[in-house]
Amino acid sequence: MALTDLRPAFAGAAETGFRKIAVRFVPLLLLAYVFNYLDRTCIGFAALTMNRDLGLSNSQFGLGAGIFFAGYCVFEIPSNMALYRFGARRWIARIMITWGLASAATALVTGPNSFYLVRFLLGVAEAGFFPGVTYFLAAWFPAQYRTRMLAWFVLGIPLSSVVGGPVCGALLQLNGVLGLAGWKWLFLAVSLPCVLIGVGVYALLADRPREATWLLPEEREAVEAALTGEVRERPKARLLDALGDSRVWILAGIQFCFTLGSYGIGIWLPLIMSQGQLSTFAIGWLSAIPYVFASVAMMAWAWAVDRSGRRIVHQTVTCAIAAAGLGGALLLGGSLLVMVAWLTIALIGVTAARAVFWTIPTRFLTGAAAAGGLAFINTIGTLGGFAGPYMMGVLKDMTGSFLAGIAGMAAVMVAATLLSISLRLVMTRE
Repeated sequence: MALTDLRPAFAGAAETGFRKIAVRFVPLLLLAYVFNYLDRTCIGFAALTMNRDLGLSNSQFGLGAGIFFAGYCVFEIPSNMALYRFGARRWIARIMITWGLASAATALVTGPNSFYLVRFLLGVAEAGFFPGVTYFLAAWFPAQYRTRMLAWFVLGIPLSSVVGGPVCGALLQLNGVLGLAGWKWLFLAVSLPCVLIGVGVYALLADRPREATWLLPEEREAVEAALTGEVRERPKARLLDALGDSRVWILAGIQFCFTLGSYGIGIWLPLIMSQGQLSTFAIGWLSAIPYVFASVAMMAWAWAVDRSGRRIVHQTVTCAIAAAGLGGALLLGGSLLVMVAWLTIALIGVTAARAVFWTIPTRFLTGAAAAGGLAFINTIGTLGGFAGPYMMGVLKDMTGSFLAGIAGMAAVMVAATLLSISLRLVMTRE
């Protein structure tokens, strides 16, 4: 239900209410996602010195970086169904506290096997966070707000790299302080704040508008009226309905593809830059530059999508841009600077794709179907987070170059573009 369908006084109260909700929820969730993604990708900076200390090959590092997603995928659907059962406020707080502790434990690893174990446990701890927040935001914001709210949340991905690159580079300079290696300081510093943010999530979120005591009574009533009307328009409410829907499977395939590209680039970008004989501090700062462009482009894209409403068309275009960027890095990246420029274009594509993508399934999923369906999509899609880093590591060991891995990611993003076109055809028919 659009706000314009409500009585004028009701519509005004609803708009004020949604503004208050956004101010209260979105900055906190954005901060949480910054640390969430930083926990996943700081491994790429740690690798600049950690791999040598632990004796890890490129394949072993790629496997350890990717095995996180095995734990994540196994527990994704159970975690999101638990969120539906116990409430988003409690469950998202639990996820954050346990992942902070698990990520900090990476500072204790001593070799490949302990590295694999801690990364797997980190995936188990984080399982359900992203689809849980997506479900939570869909339950609080109607369609005309949703792309922008999701874009502000997903902004945590590029923002974590904008902030994280310089921070990680600086933390690596603490090597030897109190007898700890710089990469160990890195894991401790980016992980333990997650515990405090988890406590903030528990204190500040609410599961439904009627529990939001910080809204005026008329605002709560108007917000609930807008949300209730939209739920009636979304037919899929049971988990089995979602799993039997071809659109859910196509969406899972699309997310697998752009997640493979996102993590394949993000985790290996510091090591790609290290080919230019740069210091770890310089790599930290320079690696932030592509994500500055990706952040600005993603927010601009979200604004355009909310204005046009043509989500699947924009999804197709973003995937095509990512494929073009990877293709350019492969065919035209004659120098490190030119290659990074093309990878920046690819990052703009995959980052914008993520912001647009998660507004599509909530167009036709609600209730248990939304909680379980979003988790299923993310479970299949997140396997791309395992495949991307591992594929890059194996191909680097086999060929001695990053080009083979970039070629593989380019082909996958072409597949994402074709799947997006097929989704448009299916959605048009239904």
